[in-house]
Amino acid sequence: MKAEEKLNHNELEDDSIITLDDLNSLASKSLFIHSHFDLLLWLQGDIQQYIPHKLMIAAWGNFALGELHIDVVSPLPGLRTAKVATENFTGLLGNLFKYWETNSKSPFVLNMDKGIFNNQPLNCKDTRAQLQKMKLALVHGIKDLRGGQDCLYVFIDTSGKMPTSARKMASVLLPYIDSSLRQLEHLPEQLYRMPTASELAGLLSSRESEIMDWVKRGKTNQDIGMILNISAFTVKNHLQRIFKKLDVLNRAQAVNEYTRTFQA
Repeated sequence: MKAEEKLNHNELEDDSIITLDDLNSLASKSLFIHSHFDLLLWLQGDIQQYIPHKLMIAAWGNFALGELHIDVVSPLPGLRTAKVATENFTGLLGNLFKYWETNSKSPFVLNMDKGIFNNQPLNCKDTRAQLQKMKLALVHGIKDLRGGQDCLYVFIDTSGKMPTSARKMASVLLPYIDSSLRQLEHLPEQLYRMPTASELAGLLSSRESEIMDWVKRGKTNQDIGMILNISAFTVKNHLQRIFKKLDVLNRAQAVNEYTRTFQA
């Protein structure tokens, strides 16, 4: 897997730039995307001129913890969100996000001629066959400092060449693409189902239960870290996992749910 930020043999010299009128047109159209099919038509239509691709993988969530959701948008058979298990791509997408984050948060081109998906445990033969045809990927992301739901977008194509302007256009157009996707409801396979009480019984690890016992007593992350001989940052990461498992947003809700479910 090789990422390139400078012009290389995988990029075509291209000085094309979007006009203000074209940008306004694309921005206007993004406001009228109401379904995943609308998004597919827009990406495979107007966006192709600026970011050519056969497949877009959008991932969002907490990359540090590997807690991600993904959308797969493509006209190719076998490449659908329902066909791809999120856990199959968590490690790969996490590595791409880390590279993007530590390299100025700039778009980069990824050479896929050796097949970065070869080691992914894909169960669907159609999906694997289509992914093995891909040659290049353009990767860019968005940090969500308020909501904590960072996003990574991977535009993948079968062509061995990509215009140099595609990286610039990814920076310009990604906010509109991201906004369009955020307007759409989750697909059924992406919806979170609240576990039953019996499922919750084995949901928290012993360490997570230990941390929740101290949270119940009003201890801060710093306090808990000192008591358990771990860092406050590690405590925070554990709490983020606990919040997700209990489907809560803050410490108070977590304490209520923990008490109700585990200590009733």
